[in-house]
Amino acid sequence: MRKSALLERESSQAQSTEAVAALREKHVLPLPGPMYSKPLQIVRGRGQFLYDEKGKKYLDGFAGVATVSIGHSHPHWLKKIKEQMDEYFHTTALYLHPSLGLLAQRLVTMLKMANPQLEMCFFTNSGSEANELAALIAKNYTGSHEFVALQHSYHGRTLMAMALTGQSNWRHSTPYGQSVSFAKSNYTYRGYGYKECLDDLAQTVRTSTSGRIAAFFAEPINGVGGVVTPEPEYFPGAYELVKKAGGLFISDEVQTGVYRTGHEFLGIQKWGVKPDIVTMAKGLGNGYPVGCVVTTREIAEAMKGKLHYNTFGGSPVQMAAVGAVLDVLEKEELAKNAHEVGAHLIGKLKKIGDKNPFVGEVRGAGLMIGVELVKDKKSQEPASDIAVKLLDLTKERGLLIGKGGLSGNILRIKPPLCITRKDADFAADAIEDSLGKV
Repeated sequence: MRKSALLERESSQAQSTEAVAALREKHVLPLPGPMYSKPLQIVRGRGQFLYDEKGKKYLDGFAGVATVSIGHSHPHWLKKIKEQMDEYFHTTALYLHPSLGLLAQRLVTMLKMANPQLEMCFFTNSGSEANELAALIAKNYTGSHEFVALQHSYHGRTLMAMALTGQSNWRHSTPYGQSVSFAKSNYTYRGYGYKECLDDLAQTVRTSTSGRIAAFFAEPINGVGGVVTPEPEYFPGAYELVKKAGGLFISDEVQTGVYRTGHEFLGIQKWGVKPDIVTMAKGLGNGYPVGCVVTTREIAEAMKGKLHYNTFGGSPVQMAAVGAVLDVLEKEELAKNAHEVGAHLIGKLKKIGDKNPFVGEVRGAGLMIGVELVKDKKSQEPASDIAVKLLDLTKERGLLIGKGGLSGNILRIKPPLCITRKDADFAADAIEDSLGKV
């Protein structure tokens, strides 16, 4: 069937956006949004593009919140999932099946550059669940229940994950997990340099904990918090302080992992730190629900004799989806593409920012990019209203992006890793044009 005929058929089968929105409001627990002044309905995705019910094409600059890594409906990914489904869809880790061990072996091999001691995997359904498990492992291993996390961080929607999240708008219905203290993020645009932040981390351990912690939780680059990108000196210094306090270093790679930040498989590799525990999700499954905790054998032994289980984690279809993602990343050299296209896009956005009074800073790495919007460059007052308008304007131009940060004033650009330089040019032009219309 020709593409135009396929789009026409899908459009005729789609319900109106108003009807879909009304049905969701009537029967679905309230969700964030709306992202746009007029709701957007997506009915199809291919590669780096999405299509609405009328057949309009959009460059996906948000990738389902940094989730679609190899592209929408990649044929190899679909093929591997369907092949496994033809055999059987579900069993549990209580039975043996070959793909679990083989996939875990393949994954830890890819993590050797991050830390050669990372060799034990546990698969879950989501990043939130992976972070919950990482915290549990750290408590069992260290015998401590005290954690330090960073301001502007985001670690998920379960109770412990919310307790570790350093943003008020994502923390509600308290109390939940106890004994989490927060240190300053190395947010240079807002005046928090790495030396000050390391001093603050040391003081946080000294004054807000017993001095012996279970773990330090950190995203190598904050995602929901606004793509806050630290200086190269921060994490090596933080690692030393954490070790002095007897804690584990946990790198939350839910958004930064799977080559999102460029050449390295994990974001933390950019800072030269060897994490004790890594959590991943999102891009690892390309949209198929998955989370993963990877740690050392010594730390994993802390769970021995403690009943722990996951109904769906490590399922045959989940392993097929992850394996296919790893296949495509390698075959299509998407790490190299993320590095090169990301650098090209960041460069173009910085040039736009130099000329535009509303752009305070462009930052990030690879295809994890943030554009901080301000009322003016001198006051640096967050421009949340401009961010809202820009989402609408870029959508009209055929570009979908997100926003984040404590004030909702930071554009988040995190497309599938398969976008081209031509796509990057289109995205930059759409943002520049939209800034000119604000």
